[in-house]
Amino acid sequence: LRDENDCHIWDAWADEDGHVGPIYPVLWRRFPYFEKEEIRFEGTGSALNKEVWVQKEFDQVQRAIDMLKDNPNSRRIVVSAWHPGLLDEMGLPPCHLMYIFNVADGKLNCHLTQRSGDIALGIPFNLACYSALTMAIAQEVGLEPGTFAHSIVDAHIYVNHVDGLKEQLKRKPRELPTLKIASKPVDELTFDDFTLENYDPDPVIKFEVAV
Repeated sequence: LRDENDCHIWDAWADEDGHVGPIYPVLWRRFPYFEKEEIRFEGTGSALNKEVWVQKEFDQVQRAIDMLKDNPNSRRIVVSAWHPGLLDEMGLPPCHLMYIFNVADGKLNCHLTQRSGDIALGIPFNLACYSALTMAIAQEVGLEPGTFAHSIVDAHIYVNHVDGLKEQLKRKPRELPTLKIASKPVDELTFDDFTLENYDPDPVIKFEVAV
């Protein structure tokens, strides 16, 4: 994303090569786990069967999509980005760490749980990101997008964001734009497949990332 789409939101936590460790995309799509397998060792005139533990990867997003198609009433459609064993390898441990899908009346609802949230920068991004994700997945599984709910354990304002937020509070909210997403499977979507219609923003307020 950083190189192809000039996306630099993670630069403050990245290493010199631009890597931030096994965070959201890794844990959503390649969550590591171990599974017991039986391996047969062939020897001279004999054979031995032995059980070993093999590390594998689990695609949580694909499982959620499959469950929404096959068993939409399930209460177990959960995607988690929290892996205690990998926290020390992460540039920033996941702030928005779990989302749950729920289907009611033909609509796909999403509930996001967030351990920590920066009100000026992080939370607005999370609101937009997960709303778009819910719309994209709803489209793929043949549902209408429903509601997005957001629980934040620790929502905070950094000192260097106070003046900018005071300025923002003086402004009158404008009419919200409409998000359009191309009719494609989630894995085939690119930046160009997302379009905002009637987007009329106020002048930008610069907020520095607090690390």
